[in-house]
Amino acid sequence: MFPSFSSDINYLYYFVEATRHNLLPFRSGINGMNSVLNKKFNPFTRTFTAKSLRASFEIAERLTRKYSKPTFGIDKCDVNGKEVAIKIENLHKDPFCNLLHFKKVNHSKNQPKILIVAPMAGHHATLLRGTVIDILPFFDVYITDWIDANQVPICDGSFDLDSYIDYVINYISFLGPNIHVYAVCQPTVPVLAATALMSEINNNKLPKSLILTGGPIDARKNPTIPNEFAIRKNLEWFDSMMISSVPANYPGYRRRVYPGFLQLIGFVNLYVQRHIDSHYQLYKNLIIEDNKQAEKQKKFYDEYFSVMDLTAEFYLQTIKEVFQDFALARGKFVSRGRKVNLNSIKK
Repeated sequence: MFPSFSSDINYLYYFVEATRHNLLPFRSGINGMNSVLNKKFNPFTRTFTAKSLRASFEIAERLTRKYSKPTFGIDKCDVNGKEVAIKIENLHKDPFCNLLHFKKVNHSKNQPKILIVAPMAGHHATLLRGTVIDILPFFDVYITDWIDANQVPICDGSFDLDSYIDYVINYISFLGPNIHVYAVCQPTVPVLAATALMSEINNNKLPKSLILTGGPIDARKNPTIPNEFAIRKNLEWFDSMMISSVPANYPGYRRRVYPGFLQLIGFVNLYVQRHIDSHYQLYKNLIIEDNKQAEKQKKFYDEYFSVMDLTAEFYLQTIKEVFQDFALARGKFVSRGRKVNLNSIKK
């Protein structure tokens, strides 16, 4: 487990949960008002004032809602012009991840396997729903569905960047040989490290191909605002200011995490005016009853506002190794005593 620099429990998570609880009467009230305003036989319903109030109440409800994890909602795909049913199976359940398979029902054609390694960076794997849909007609698709850290009991142990690498090696070995691996954003570093470690020992389940997109292989190149922020602060600051303990109303009670709500604040703060404008546009669409556009906007924010906690040890090790030490790019990355040598990747 990554060492802790903070000796005091951070009660920020408890404050947020208490605030959510205290908002329940308010949310109940606005939902009740909306119900009255939506009554079919209410003569007030079709007035501009009622439409404005309904839109205001809905925006208020959405901004105070705790968003649950979305579903993939994929039950079919088109293969060579033929509709094929999809059944999502959980092939491998681990404490911090489920390995999902989008199985094509009654489809006998042998398609190449591809493992999509989803980011553990705040959002759920469902954020890659569109990617899965695009790839399904051509591949036998698997994806890592990482579990919210507040749902994992503390007795199930820790999870850090080294654990991530171990999980990837296990899944590649489980699905291989001849598995294509597609890493999106954050996992490019652990997936590349996992492949190098497998290559070092001539593992016969090596990926057939490795696709790495939009990830911080070398965070010194084209640094973003979060990259620069990670350099300005030391690890002690991140531990004391960004890590909190999971409260008692979650299975992961007492687990130290980087909370999803803090990540969401960071996401929103990067483009705060854009999100304000988007919600104002949603408000106007609700008033004029442009349901198609409003549903599109709501669907986006249902996904965007649904975030997950990361374990403290994973978050802190990632900050240090990837964004402060640039260990992989500098050839100095070591995982559980194993030197990661990218030159060992020959195939």
